[in-house]
Amino acid sequence: MYGILAAGALLSVAPYLLTLNGAFKRPSDLLSTEAWVPAHPATSGNFAAVWNQYGMSSFLLHTLAVAVIVTAGQVVFSALAAYALARLEFPGRDWLFWGYLATMMVPQMITLVPLFLMMREMGMVDTYAGLILPTVFGTPYGVFLVRQHFRTVPKDLEAAARIDGASTWTILVRIMLPLSRPILATLAIITFVNTWNNLIWPLIITNSDRTRVITVGIAALQGEHVSDLPHIVLAGAALALLPLIAVFLLFQRHIVRSIALTGLK
Repeated sequence: MYGILAAGALLSVAPYLLTLNGAFKRPSDLLSTEAWVPAHPATSGNFAAVWNQYGMSSFLLHTLAVAVIVTAGQVVFSALAAYALARLEFPGRDWLFWGYLATMMVPQMITLVPLFLMMREMGMVDTYAGLILPTVFGTPYGVFLVRQHFRTVPKDLEAAARIDGASTWTILVRIMLPLSRPILATLAIITFVNTWNNLIWPLIITNSDRTRVITVGIAALQGEHVSDLPHIVLAGAALALLPLIAVFLLFQRHIVRSIALTGLK
């Protein structure tokens, strides 16, 4: 069993290891050796070139800013919407929730054109607002994830808080959110990774280097220089990969705890 798991893990991790290995190879070694042959001697010149000559430093900062803002917005607004749909009573609540959740069944490609037309009419093409606005106020998946967790919190806690004079806002901030830190951390890391890796929407809504994100930068690099600069493409891909590894290592404890709590409940 451990052998099977190790083989599966190696198969999953191999593309990332090959990318990192190729990013440290010299151009001549990259084209003359097999992909799995270790870089010897290893060089950091590829990273210096992609950072200084091809604008990846600015693309990385753009991506980080967009991902952080979208992640913060989704966590805040998903928590607010989830609490309203899980705990507050108002006419049509369940119909509203299931109608909103049904939009998850609609492929992203169907909404790209009308969304772009909306952004164009509001003058948000090639702006940070155009990148951020479509997802910063939450997604059906985020609202569903947090709502289902809120429904597992005993209502007796809320009843006791209301007897003590707590308002709805106080209950949300001082009871529900502290109890939901693992699921909120899970939503945060999923949102951050999805935003960081998003290519289609940034490719459509941006058309200049001043708003270009890392995925679009790498795609442009591949299109322009793939025949003669594969070492630069691999270095750019490695730069895009390293922040995600750091985020996962930072939040993995919360993800595991969230899975464990969901299983117990």
